[in-house]
Amino acid sequence: MTDTSATRVADIDWSTWTAVDPATLIFVIREGRILLIHKKRGLGKGKINGPGGRLEPGEAPEAAALRELREELGVTAVDPVFMGEHRFQFVDGYSTYVHVFRAPDLRGTPVETDEAVPLWVDLDAIPYDRMWEDDKLWLPLLVEGRRFSGYWIFDGDRMLDYRLDVL
Repeated sequence: MTDTSATRVADIDWSTWTAVDPATLIFVIREGRILLIHKKRGLGKGKINGPGGRLEPGEAPEAAALRELREELGVTAVDPVFMGEHRFQFVDGYSTYVHVFRAPDLRGTPVETDEAVPLWVDLDAIPYDRMWEDDKLWLPLLVEGRRFSGYWIFDGDRMLDYRLDVL
């Protein structure tokens, strides 16, 4: 059983840790810009993030990432590549294991939905101050094409501790 009161990464036995929700993130990067979203509901509502969401039962992570991108922005990623994974533990007991993908292009034009507003952002102007606190640590790795594995402890929106391994 995971100790949900943990405030440090070292307090958790990650070999037996299980997430409440498996999820995905997918980032399209082309022509010096990254496709982000302004999240309108759910975890991270009001923040800038990448498209993504929970896996459905039996769904593979890549399929979930593509589905979420279609649902949130009405587009399809071309040639997604797995870049990394995150294990997020919140002190309130919620946890999520996130599979992160990057794609070099997409089909269609992103549109606003009831879930998200699309934002194309220059790679040198990513609005980290409007994103989750951990994004500024690992998103540059994704932009550089480097793989990673992250372990994160959050209390609400506040990051308490982390470990980020570059693979």
